[in-house]
Amino acid sequence: MARNRVLSEKTAKDIDERVERVLRGLGHPEPPLRLEDVRELLKLDLDFYTADDPGILQETISRIRVAGIQIYRRPTLLIDAIRKASLQALYIPDRRRILLDRSLPRLKHRWSEGHEIGHSLLPWHEAIMLGDNSLTLTPACQEEVEAQANFAAGRLLFLRERFTDEARSLEPSIEAVQALKEIFGNTLSTTLYRVVESFGADRPLVGMISGHPHPSKRGKNFDPGDPCRHFIRSPAFRRHFGKISEAQLFGDVSGYCGAQGGGPLGEDELILIDDNGNRQQFHFETFFNRYDALTLGKYLRPVHSVLPISV
Repeated sequence: MARNRVLSEKTAKDIDERVERVLRGLGHPEPPLRLEDVRELLKLDLDFYTADDPGILQETISRIRVAGIQIYRRPTLLIDAIRKASLQALYIPDRRRILLDRSLPRLKHRWSEGHEIGHSLLPWHEAIMLGDNSLTLTPACQEEVEAQANFAAGRLLFLRERFTDEARSLEPSIEAVQALKEIFGNTLSTTLYRVVESFGADRPLVGMISGHPHPSKRGKNFDPGDPCRHFIRSPAFRRHFGKISEAQLFGDVSGYCGAQGGGPLGEDELILIDDNGNRQQFHFETFFNRYDALTLGKYLRPVHSVLPISV
């Protein structure tokens, strides 16, 4: 399970300023953002490889090695990185080239490309991209690097405050996520992520991206202790409901979800206990897009205990 990692204020501000310069260079375009325009502005190339076909992979690497000192000196480094880390996309700094795995579902190309563009915008990432230490970074450092690229991708693909303003003009819901998906041209999953994060510190929201929650629809590899691919918490949720685990929340959500093969799976109002031991009411709803179940929970109100009056 991956949680949305919070960057330091200084790092986030630095990355956001770099994204703003790109959008300003494009004349602050209307959504959806055309990534080919971004690549042209930044002088980036895009190519594809097939990780499970050694011949095609070797042919791709051979083209990249031309005039690439880093790859030329270690011709097997890129292949090793792709295979050992099961990479589906990567950025090669000395060639200013983004590579995407052709077998990646087309719907995921946009986010993967945006993520690699994010790496290209951050000069301090260049030293670790495909260098010897890219395979020996500590897990915490690697997680931080990927979180920074994800933050850059999110701010770029969702046009910074343009998305935040649009999202906050709507009441948080799966319907709002679907509407914003169509406007900004990104996937439901990445849009859910941005909706939860865009409400900042003022409202507890929580999102989950998982397999189908209904017991009859769970895969053979389902782990009840680690049921979600992503557990997304707004700053206010992290601050007030930090003790709530994804396993607990997934169990609660499973209770109202039907076994439908797609579309809305159900909704309910659930009581969550905050970090001070108080009961708080949330509205939850879950939608299955036939690949992932997307769950959104939003805070409603405190639950006041009713004390009996003795006569």
